[in-house]
Order: sequence, then C-alpha cells, then structure tokens
Amino acid sequence: MSSPAPTTEASGTGPGAAARAATPRPTLRSRLFLPLIAVCTAATAANIYIAAPLLPLIARDFGSTPSAVAWLASVAQFGYAAGLLFFAPLGDRVNRRRLVAVLTLAAAVALVAGAATNGTYALAGAVLIASAATVVPQLLVPLVAQRAPAHHRARHVAAVIAGLFTGIVAARVAGGLAGQAFGWRWVFLGAAALTAVLGLATAAVLPRETPRHSGPLFAGLAALPGVLRHSPDLWRACVRQAGMYGAWSAMWTSLALLLTGGSAVDGYGMTTAAAGLFGLFGLTASVVAPLAGGLVDRFGAARVVRTAYGVAAVSVPLFWLGGQVMAALCAAAVLVHAALVASHIANQTLALTTTSAPATANTAYVVAGFAGGATASALAGTAFTHWGWGGVCAVAGAWLVLGWVTTSVPARGSRAVTGV
Repeated sequence: MSSPAPTTEASGTGPGAAARAATPRPTLRSRLFLPLIAVCTAATAANIYIAAPLLPLIARDFGSTPSAVAWLASVAQFGYAAGLLFFAPLGDRVNRRRLVAVLTLAAAVALVAGAATNGTYALAGAVLIASAATVVPQLLVPLVAQRAPAHHRARHVAAVIAGLFTGIVAARVAGGLAGQAFGWRWVFLGAAALTAVLGLATAAVLPRETPRHSGPLFAGLAALPGVLRHSPDLWRACVRQAGMYGAWSAMWTSLALLLTGGSAVDGYGMTTAAAGLFGLFGLTASVVAPLAGGLVDRFGAARVVRTAYGVAAVSVPLFWLGGQVMAALCAAAVLVHAALVASHIANQTLALTTTSAPATANTAYVVAGFAGGATASALAGTAFTHWGWGGVCAVAGAWLVLGWVTTSVPARGSRAVTGV
C-alpha cells in the first residue's frame, strides 16, 4: 500500500512551509537597522559630552582654570537643545536619510574646526554647532518606535537609549584617557571621524519612507505649543524629565572639577585620565535600560517614573557625602544613572505615543530635558566656584523638587493611565 503524500514541514508543502514562503527573508539592511542605530546613537551622543572630561586640559592649554571654562559643558547642551528644536521636527516632513547624512557631516566638520581653535569662545562656537547637528538619535527614535511591535515598543526604544548612555560613558572614559595620552585636540578629531563613518552608514540603512506630514518645513516647530497644550501627558513627561536630567547634569558635568581639584578647593587631585575612568559607573545606565523597557511595557510609565525619582532623591545626599567619601560618590553615581535612564525610557515612550506627530512630540520632550540639563549645568558651574561641591548638590536637589512638584497636580484632561 502506497504511503500518503507527505504534508509535514520537512516536505516543504505543509502549512509551516507556506508561512515561511509568505514571510520575506530579512535583508542585511533590516538586520543592521536597530544595532547600527544604537551604535550611531552612542557615537553621536558622545559629542555632546566630549568637552566635560577635557575641561582641565582645555583650561591648561588656554591658560585658564577648569572652573572658568566649565560653561563649555552647558554650551554643548544648549546647542543640542537648539538643534532639537529646529531639526528634529523635520523627521515628520523631509527625507530622513538625507537629513541624517547632512547633519552628520556638519557635526564632523564642526568638531574638526573645534580641534583647530586657539581660544575659549571659538571653541564654544564649534561645540555649539557640533552639538546642534548631533540630533541624529532623536531623528531615529521615533522611527524605531514606529517600526517596533506595540508590545515591545519600550524595549526597542530602550535599545537606542542604551546606546545613548553608552556614548555618554565613552565620552567621559575614552575622552579622559585619550585626552591625557594625546591631548584634547586629538579627541575632537577622533570624534569627528567616528561621527562621519557611523552617521553615513546609518543613513545608508534607513528605510525609504514617505513623510508623515506636508507643508512648510518648520511647521512642526510652530505646532509645538499646540501639541503640548492638547497633551497633558506629554507636558508632564517633559517637565519631569527636565527635572531629572537637570539633577543628573548638574552633578555629572561638574564631576571632573571635583575629581581633579586640588587641596585649595573641593577635590581629590586625580589626573584627567583617572577622573575619566569614573565614568565607568555610567555603564549602570546601559544595564538598566533593557530592564526599564520591560518594566514600562509591563507596569506603565507612571510607576517607573515615581520609582526613578525616589532613587534620584537618595543619590543627592550621597553625592554630597561623596565630596569627602569616595565610596559614597561611587554609590551615588550608580543610583543617579539608574534613575535617569529608567525615567528617560518611561517618559520618552509616553511622549512618542501620546500624539499623532511623534517627531514633533519627541522634539518637545527632548528639548525640555536638555534645556533643563543645560540650565542646571550652568548654575552648577557657578555654584561650584562660590560654594564648592555642596553648591552643586543643592542645584541638583532643587531641580528634582521642581520637576516633581510642578507636575504633582494632574492637569485638566489628563488620562489616569500615566498617573502623577
């Protein structure tokens, strides 16, 4: 008796084979999409913080003091906020691949110009332009969220944010080590080369897409006030992240001043390279990011943000104690990075899903965060000059209080899902 015709998947004619035939095999471009975006995010994010660990070297080269050039760190953050304000909304309206390529080249050229400067103000101008053009990650995050499955959206966003914080760590660690070995100018040149290579490679793998909105290029910028006004959830996410990011930025951008300071001021008297190694504590953010993404998907943004603020509140007195006790400083660095990344993933996921214009909403969110961070950094530099490390910690604590208290009362029309 003849056997029946095979219908198993092994035969190539069963239902499993049909499903496989109907599902297109992933291309090299699709497989590289998320990993390359994460790596590009790391490289470009490092540009915003590249000057912070090099402040003592820059000051020595320009015949100044580290505290006198500390404002360069806030210039970078203000530049990034300005770039976000003008360029990030274009993600809904122009060819994203072309925009990423143009901004990448602009950032690379500005970094090369910065390496050639011989004065603080010229360097500040170069840093401002480089940081303004370093908005590539925020052009890509809405695209990642849009292409991700709904039940894994926060996890995909977390992968990009993990790259962002890895770049921040690399800026402090690699920047400090390379600056000590080769000089700060070579660090700027290396950052320019890395930015150009990874940025152009990322532009090449981006999918072809039709802009979501038409009309004038900067209509997204004009729409920002209306988007915020009609989305209380987005407004709350913006303010809370501004408070959290400001607290982190005040302490983290001033840290090189504490670690390299001598006996005349607060400080541990470390070399620039040794102080840079302290940035390894920032790897906490890269470890926490995937976990935070899963928690947001499971429990919602509100619970994660509340927990993050509690952790950050604990880190501030530890940072103050860390002015004299290294162990406390190490513990505080771990806690504040965990709090920042958890809050960022929760708030940004909310910002990307609360309106019909994700690039515009993301612009409002990230501009708010960096504006809060830049303002806190500027105040922290002044506070360190007049009141030492205790003044920096006071600025950080004030930013956390402002970020939470101003959003603790639900706005009219707010949905209960986000909480307070």
